[in-house]
Amino acid sequence: MSALLPAAIFALLAWCPSAALAVEATPTDKDALVSARAVRLSEKLRCLVCQNQTIADSNAELAQDLRRQIHELIAAGKTDDEIISYMVARYGDFVLYQPPVKPTTVLLWGGPALLVIAGFAGLVHLVRTRRAEPETPALTDEERERAARLLSGDGGKDLA
Repeated sequence: MSALLPAAIFALLAWCPSAALAVEATPTDKDALVSARAVRLSEKLRCLVCQNQTIADSNAELAQDLRRQIHELIAAGKTDDEIISYMVARYGDFVLYQPPVKPTTVLLWGGPALLVIAGFAGLVHLVRTRRAEPETPALTDEERERAARLLSGDGGKDLA
């Protein structure tokens, strides 16, 4: 029985695909232009899960679904603008990696500039306020004499 065990294991392994022979999946698009177009569109759309990556860069399931949808829409003969419009209609402007300037997104685009301007105005105000503060007044003649007496050790007489 022990002689049959190695032969049985060998036969089983011969019938099973080996994990060592597995290779990474490659795109199945035969048309390089279609594939390049899909990648270009994927780079314009934001991953709604990651939010900091395009769907071309993301490995999230939703990003994979969106890439698949792009391929399907391309195969259906849709233009790039139609595909982008479809995605915006379905997910809103947030799906665009660079949303358009609209009343709803104006703060998004103008916010950084407003913060820089506010910081500069605050700095100018601080500098002007510090310049306007009066310097510490110089000592009067009486205060100088008293300080001199205290420093000389003779000032204990009229400290009142």
